[in-house]
Amino acid sequence: MAVGAIAATDGGASNGDGPSTTPSARSPSILSAVEGQVDGEDYPDELRVFDYIYGVLHAPDYRATYAQFLKIDFPRIPYPPSPEIFAHVAEKGGQLRRLHLMEDAAIGATPYPFSGAREDGDDNVVEKPAYVPLPQAGGEYGRVHINPDQYFENVPALAWEFHIGGYQPAQKWLKDRKGRALSFDDVVHYQKIIKILTETDRIMREIILPL
Repeated sequence: MAVGAIAATDGGASNGDGPSTTPSARSPSILSAVEGQVDGEDYPDELRVFDYIYGVLHAPDYRATYAQFLKIDFPRIPYPPSPEIFAHVAEKGGQLRRLHLMEDAAIGATPYPFSGAREDGDDNVVEKPAYVPLPQAGGEYGRVHINPDQYFENVPALAWEFHIGGYQPAQKWLKDRKGRALSFDDVVHYQKIIKILTETDRIMREIILPL
């Protein structure tokens, strides 16, 4: 990590690798820290700084390198080493931000049709969510069942298993609705969750951050 670092929270400066906080992205000192790091821009706007920080926090190399430290302290963000790295990480961070805000333009198509019907007419009730891999897809795709007869199709296994913190959103969302019937809006929302998790995994893998 660079000697200096941008912290993701407000607070006072620190010069060590231990617990610390530094000024927020709104502070002039933070904007000064990235002065000249974007071609043609003396001071990147605050949203681009936020996107850079967001991209860093999702960079696999950053997460792996500082995994233990992140468990005990606020994240420390390395200064961008070059205009190209700042632009690249900020772009990926912006893509992730728009996805996580559930902007329709960022999410795009959701090719996970909801299929099946129940003979008893008790449609769309979440009973015991389960993921069933499709052998013909090599286990990379499968069906997310909400009950024995109804399911979301073509769901990537990585989306079903994806972790955020200590839980798996694709699984937790359905488990939290056990015993309830999903509305049309619920079905659409879950399809978006699957797409967001899938795209989050893809974008994270594209982030190149030298440490």
